[in-house]
This record gives sequence, C-alpha cells and structure tokens, in this order.
Amino acid sequence: MTSHGFNTTARTSSEVRAVARTQTLIKGENGIGTVRKTTLPGGLRIVTETLPSVRSATFGIWAHVGSRDETPALGGATHYLEHLLFKGTARRSALDISSAIDAVGGEMNAFTAKEYTCYYARVLDTDLPLAIDVVCDMLTGSVIREEDVDVERGAILEEIAMTEDDPGDCVHDLFAHTMFGDNPLGRPVLGTVETVNSLTADRIRRFYRKHYDPTHLVVACAGNIDHGKVVRQVRAAFEAAGALKDPGARPIAPRGGRRALRTAGRVDLVDRSTEQAHVILGMPGLSRTDERRWALGVLNTALGGGMSSRLFQEVREKRGLAYSVYSYTSGFADCGLFGVYAGCRPSQVHDVLKICRDELDHVAEHGLPDDEMERAVGQLRGSTVLGLEDTGALMNRIGKSELCWGEQMSVDDMLARIASVTPDDVRSVARDVLGQRPSLSVIGPLKDKQASRLHDAVA
Repeated sequence: MTSHGFNTTARTSSEVRAVARTQTLIKGENGIGTVRKTTLPGGLRIVTETLPSVRSATFGIWAHVGSRDETPALGGATHYLEHLLFKGTARRSALDISSAIDAVGGEMNAFTAKEYTCYYARVLDTDLPLAIDVVCDMLTGSVIREEDVDVERGAILEEIAMTEDDPGDCVHDLFAHTMFGDNPLGRPVLGTVETVNSLTADRIRRFYRKHYDPTHLVVACAGNIDHGKVVRQVRAAFEAAGALKDPGARPIAPRGGRRALRTAGRVDLVDRSTEQAHVILGMPGLSRTDERRWALGVLNTALGGGMSSRLFQEVREKRGLAYSVYSYTSGFADCGLFGVYAGCRPSQVHDVLKICRDELDHVAEHGLPDDEMERAVGQLRGSTVLGLEDTGALMNRIGKSELCWGEQMSVDDMLARIASVTPDDVRSVARDVLGQRPSLSVIGPLKDKQASRLHDAVA
C-alpha cells in the first residue's frame, strides 16, 4: 500500500541545517542498538533505535500530556481524546485507520497515563512507511466530530463501569486518591461518569490544539529501520498536515512540578459486596529522577517482586493468606508512591496487614541480608533485559526516556547502575521510604468492627 501525503518540495538551506542536527545518543556495536535523535524545525523530536536482526518495527508518538494536566472539569479529557484520535481524520475514516493496519497484519493501540499519552503501531519492517503515515495523520489531522464524541462517550462510560466491576483495578485508583486527595494525580485517568458526561466536542478540540503541538510530541521508532528514512517520512507527514508552522519553536522540557502528596496515615475504606478484600498499604516513594530509584528498585524486588520475595513467601507460601500479593513503585516527575497490594478473604485482612507491616518495619530498620540483596539485584538485571526483547518495548523505552528525562541510557549503563547498588544504599532508602507512616486503601465487605480496627494498621 502506498503512503500518502509525503512532501518532496525542495528545502531551504536553514531547514537542511535544522534537519541535519542529528545526534547519536547511544553507539551500538555494528549498528545494533544504536540510538539516534533528530529535532525538526518546529520542535518535533524523532528518536530511533536500530535492531537489524528483526523483521518488525514499532512506531509511536508520545504526547507530553496526561490526566495530571486536567482541571477538575476536564477530568478524563486526555483519555477521551486518545479514543477520538482513532475515530477519523480529514483523510481517513475510523474504518480506514483500523483496516490499513489490519491489512498488513499489524497492531495498533494507545494508552493514557498520569503524565503522558502514547499512540503506536507495530508492523513488518517493509510496512513501516504505512504505519508512519497513519499514526502521524491521526496525531495531526483528527477532526473530532460531534457525532464521534457522542458515540465514544458510551464506550468510555462502559470502560469506567468495567473498571468499577474489578475491585483489583479499582483499589489502585482509590489508593491514588488516598495519597493525593483531590489533586490531578489523585483523580482517575478515565475520569468519572459526571466529568465524561459533561465533556463536549468543543472543549476536547481546545484541549487537543493546546497539548498536541509538535513541541509537546516525541516520535519513537525501533526495529529494522533506517533513521534517515524515518526522519524524512515523519517530516513529510507533519509538513503535509501543516503542523510544523514555527521553524524556531523548541521542544518542551521534561515535566517539573511541586510535590502533591497528602500527609501519611490516611485510611480510605469502600464497603462493597465482594468475595475478597482488596488492600493497598503504602507511603510516599521517589520521583522518577531521584538517583535513589535504583536502590528502591532493588528493595522493591526483594520485598514483593517475585515468588522468592519476602511478602510472597510470608503471606502466600508460608500461611496461604492470599493468592496475589506484591509490592510496586510509581515514579512521577516530582513525587512517587510505594505500595503493597494483597487480595484476601475479608476475615484475613488484619493478619495480612500485620505481616506486611511487620516486614516493612523490619526492612526499614535492618535493611536486607546479603543473600536477598544478591538475588534481588540479579532478578532486576535479568528482568530489565528480558523486558526489552521486542521492538515495542524498545520503542517505549526510548520514547519515554526522551519525553520524561530528556536523555537516553543504554542497557549496559542501566545494568551497571543496578549492579552498583550497595547494601548501604538499600538500607538508606528503606529507612527513608518504609520508615514513613503508611496509608491504607481497602475495598471489600467490611463489618463495622473490622473497619474501626483497620485504622490501627497505620497508627
């Protein structure tokens, strides 16, 4: 299939110099794993990673906008817009968009987070020009028709209902509210029934024009690709759409901000008729730019990152109190979260919480023994490499790195940073993070006496 909209008009000398500002950020061996970056006039950044040994390519566009950028009245607008960009452009209908990628056996999707949004397509390397044209058309040429807004509203309300029906998902939204309160980071990415019903096509169009300027976008592509060809095809698509209007525009800097965390020791309980109680015990974590994040990653792995972790062993293997129990970290631009999740019978909530609290307190005071430390470092190093074995994961890594950090780190450097974590590093971050007073979120069928006792778990 032929790609559309490519502009072959001769460029001025200043434009050529701008396009030629290409940097090699990571030098791979024999071209494998080489990461390059070009910034176009107009502020659009294009980052690629070459992997000649595969026959696929993943192309994505990252937008510097997430639910954190919404006012209370615009709750869910970022996610709503994500849906609408698939509904049609001036050149393509919704069916044209989906059928173009389906016809070559590719896959296309998108996701919205608190601080960014990503649209991507994974195709055979020979079909990359098609994927570039389709995804760029979606990002630059969406028409956002009134009738599409009305139709998609129903689909989004169903998505909200689906989440509400899954307390294992819903408890994470509850925990964000517990920690951040009525703050953009504390509100659900999907929005609420009330906010979604109140959003109009005009308000969403204004949100689109504000946040999808090329200076807010990062193009990322990984696989069996040629950087120069990707740059030329992306530039042609954006120029054809008239999107690169200001040659002097500069890319937006990585997100900053002020800490938005609520005070610790909060308890949020939702009484619901479920078979299990879904519990998250947690506290403020680290921002994604905090140098201690490598030590926290090792600590998190040892505590609840696998079947050999402390929490899995103590809660599930030794006592059989839960089927699913794990810990996790979430890092934002200026703050973060550390949480422990467990799903258990309502009658076992207090036992599970006591074990989790005891383990966190013990590690906060004593750190990790050498064998657990060594196992966690090895597990984290291995999972880091295995998690980057496909072009989609590589695209995610380089796109998010450019958008959120403004720099790239090679896999070897990442592994070296993990390996350099010392027991003292882990002991220090455990004291700083786990030593804080925790907060608690619970969804389940809780009796009055149980509910009153849960407040004691964070005392």
